Amino acid sequence: QVQLVESGGGLVQSGGSLRLSCAASGSILSIYVMAWYRQAPGKQRELVAAITSSAGSTNYADSVEGRFTISRDNAKNMVYLQMNSLKPEDTAVYYCKAVVGATDYKYLELWGQGTLVTVSS
Repeated sequence: QVQLVESGGGLVQSGGSLRLSCAASGSILSIYVMAWYRQAPGKQRELVAAITSSAGSTNYADSVEGRFTISRDNAKNMVYLQMNSLKPEDTAVYYCKAVVGATDYKYLELWGQGTLVTVSS
């Protein structure tokens, strides 16, 4: 089974830091794109950051640029989100997303189960 599992969420004070991790497992042949999304109650899910496999190019939401850093370890099929200078408005459930090539799928979109990040004032 191909799946994504996030970890690293928790409660942190404003100005603090957290690092989220996402592990892809299963019969994965390649990973094209990995990204982090977040969704707060009553709000739309939004893209936080994305990174490509080939060039390692990154893209960030304006609200997190300069504070968050997305990175990946291709050998481990892992993607990370380092979150610094956290603000209460960063509170949300964070989801990992990947577009991968699998045994029976050229392109397969995967979502993790989500990990909750709560930033207190």
